[in-house]
Parts: sequence; structure tokens; C-alpha cells
Amino acid sequence: MRATGVSSAAISNALRYQQAKMQADLVKATKESQTGTVADVGLALGSRTTQAVTFQRDLDRLNGIVDSNALVAARLTSTQDSLGQIADAAQSFLSALTSGVSGDSSTSVLQTAGTSALQQMTGILNTSVNGEYLFAGTNTDVKPIDDFNAAGSPAKATFDAAFSSYFGFTQTDPAAANITAAQMDNFITTQVEPQFLGSGWQANWSSATDDQITSRISLNETTQTSVSANDQGIRKLAMAAAMVSSLVNGTVSEAAQNAVVSRAQALVGEAIGGITQVRAETGIAQQRVSDASDRMKTQVDLFEKHIVDLEGVDPAEAATRVADLTQHIETSFALTARLQQLSLLNYLT
Repeated sequence: MRATGVSSAAISNALRYQQAKMQADLVKATKESQTGTVADVGLALGSRTTQAVTFQRDLDRLNGIVDSNALVAARLTSTQDSLGQIADAAQSFLSALTSGVSGDSSTSVLQTAGTSALQQMTGILNTSVNGEYLFAGTNTDVKPIDDFNAAGSPAKATFDAAFSSYFGFTQTDPAAANITAAQMDNFITTQVEPQFLGSGWQANWSSATDDQITSRISLNETTQTSVSANDQGIRKLAMAAAMVSSLVNGTVSEAAQNAVVSRAQALVGEAIGGITQVRAETGIAQQRVSDASDRMKTQVDLFEKHIVDLEGVDPAEAATRVADLTQHIETSFALTARLQQLSLLNYLT
């Protein structure tokens, strides 16, 4: 019978192969221990891999919409707060006008109230969140409203030009003391209204679009999630404030001023009603976004459970395998080191 010899080199090579395999298994086990899921989905699930991929894709879509809804909700909250501030400014302006009608406020007080209301409204409408203007419609990168009282304002220039063209003199001309209530009322109807409630609004005042932002708030649901500065309630408030700040002064006749204040009072009342309606619509949109997010979060939990059922591993078992493989590798390295020290010379001596 012929004896078969086994060299130390052959043993060392076998150990190195085994070490490489154990190291690869250790990487896989470590990944599974850290992630709680199988390291290779395709290898572990086989034909069920398609199901896992589908679940993960749907989960990513849902999480993306939930994240988007958080931004939408923040924008709607800011919009709602801004509308509340505009409503408060309108209510304060209406109180001043009411006092003016009853004779309890002076001309200068009314003019100041109109200017203040216009400034407050303009500042609020030009509010931006995360670099986007809230009331610009879909034109979110452009400031929506012109400042009526700023130097070179096209809205102010158009208003003053309309007055001069209609009456033949400026608001501060002494001849303004002869304007009748009927003349002022007709001027407002024929010249001022088109500037605010007609095409003049977007020509001279607003850079906002009538179209509002439409957001996808679930896989099969969309809703409008912005308010445009072109809303009728906002236009009426701007018209009333601009009229009072420009036409209620010491030069214009008392009868004409009373006509301005009376029209402004009616406009502000309508504006408050319109803004209240917009606030209600915004509140409905907020609720829809919140409800949609809640439903999707429930779906996310369900998909995550299915994915864990398919891809999940026992953390304790994975940790045990990591420990066992680490120990085996250390033992293998120690044995390899001992083998490398063997030599014929050492054996003979």
C-alpha cells in the first residue's frame, strides 16, 4: 500500500481558501446584523424578489408624497396665518371708516388708516416661505404685489393719471373743492374700478397668476394648495385703501370725501367676506392634506411590515453568526501562523 503525503503548503492553502470564504460570510452577516434585512435579496428570496421590489417601490412613492405634504402643510399654514393678518387689517380699516362716516374721525386719520391698511396688505401679500411667494399663484419666484406708495409705482401713476384725465386737475388742486358726490361716485365706478377689479389689476398691480398651485397629496388625489393675490376680496380691500389714502384729503370737497368713504366702507365689508371664504377653503385644503398623510402613513406601516416579513432576519441570530465567524477566523489565522512556522529543519532537530 502506498502512503499519501500531505504537505504544510497544501494545508496552508486550504486554510487561506476557508478564511476567504469565512470573511465573505462575515461581511454578509455583519450587514444583516446592522440592517436587520437579508444581505442579498435576490439570493434569499428567489422568485419572491419581484414582490419585495414592488413593495419597496410603492413604499418610496408613499414616503415621497408624505414628505412633500409636510412642505405643502407648512405653506398652507403660513397662508392661513397671512390671510388672518389681512382680515385683521381689513377689520381695523373698517372700524376707522365707520368712525369716519359717523364724524368721529378726522380726514387725516382716515387717510392714515387707508395708507396703513394698504401697506400692511402689500407686505403680507409679498410674504415668502422657503424662497417662494405665498400669494403669487404659480409664479412663485416673482413678488406678487406692487407697492402703491413706492416711488415710481405704476399703480399710483395710473391712479393719479386717471384722476387728472377725468377731472382736469390733480387731487391737491384747489379746484378739487368743487367735486360733487355724484362726480366722485362716477369717477370711482368708471375709472377706479377697472384698475382694481378689471384688467388694470394685473397690468399695474399684480404679477401673480390666477392659476393656483395644485399638489398631489396622495397616489390618486390632488388639491389646490395656494391662494392668489388676484382674489376678488384682496382686490376690493386694495381698492378701498388706495381710494381713501389718495382721495380723502383737505383739498377734495367734503361731499366727495364722504362718497369715497361710503364706497370704501362697502368694499371693505365685501372684502372681509371674501377673505373669510378663502380662509375656509384654505382650511379645507389643510384638512385634506392632513387626512391624506395620515392614510399614507398607515399604508407605509403596512408596506414596511410586508418588507420585513420578506427580507427581515433575526437580529440575535445574525449577531451570533457574526461572533461565531469572527472566532473561527481568528482561530484560522492562528493555525495558519503555526503552520507557517513548520519546516523540515525544525523537525530534524
